[in-house]
Amino acid sequence: QIIVDDDDSKVWSLYDAGPRSIRCPLIFLPPVSGTADVFFQQILALTGWGYRVIALQYPVYWDHLEFCDGFRKLLDHLQLDKVHLFGASLGGFLAQKFAEYTHKSPRVQSLILCNSFSDTSIFNQTWTANSFWLMPAFMLKKIVLGNFASGPLDPEMADGIDFMVDRLESLCQSELASRLTLNCQNSYVEPHKIRDIPVTIMDVFDQSALSTEAKEEMYKLYPSARRAHLKTGGNFPYLCRSAEVNLYIQIHLLQFHGTRYAAIDPSMVSAEELEVQKISLHTSHEQEEQ
Repeated sequence: QIIVDDDDSKVWSLYDAGPRSIRCPLIFLPPVSGTADVFFQQILALTGWGYRVIALQYPVYWDHLEFCDGFRKLLDHLQLDKVHLFGASLGGFLAQKFAEYTHKSPRVQSLILCNSFSDTSIFNQTWTANSFWLMPAFMLKKIVLGNFASGPLDPEMADGIDFMVDRLESLCQSELASRLTLNCQNSYVEPHKIRDIPVTIMDVFDQSALSTEAKEEMYKLYPSARRAHLKTGGNFPYLCRSAEVNLYIQIHLLQFHGTRYAAIDPSMVSAEELEVQKISLHTSHEQEEQ
């Protein structure tokens, strides 16, 4: 746990795993309902392959600028000049805002945006955003749970949702209220400021909290982004489709291997191995489609 602001109550919790010699790690930012440990499948797999990954839980911040300022201080504290960011939902929006905030002296080397959005007005909640801080925790939880999938689900997805519900229960009123405020406060990403950053957009084809319009908007915003589509995975593919998500993360990070922005220990890189994985992913997708 790390405090970087003057305010002692603002505590960042994080898991920092993998080789410390890596100076440009991959950092995970959770969604509204998530804590740092929702990315445990990624931490386990990616560190096993030699990557350095950091999963974060941010303290209570009530506006995007305050979050960006705190995050910058955290990176300074960790002595990280540039990082790759994987953001899920709200985490993805904050990752884009941070890239925009630091565009004059860039701190973000690349972005992986999972089920994310670029404009908070899609939630039609901008007018209630200012009142979340007044609401009791049970009401805030109800709002968040309203976006979770219901109906029959496969076992992995059901487990993923159970895990997220459990994590949601662990958040206090101010944590939830502040995240919902960040999620719905009127704001959008200015793409011209982050045009040059390599982006992978990861989304699912089945039911998730994101509308088709929000997804289309992301494609328009990042016309040259790589796309990582998962047939299924709902709101939390990193939990219930972790093997596919981990592979897409590796494919995204592959472009930095051999540079000073590699997130992997050079001695662990085996291009042939990754090529084989790519082919197997491609084959399994083709089989699903048949």
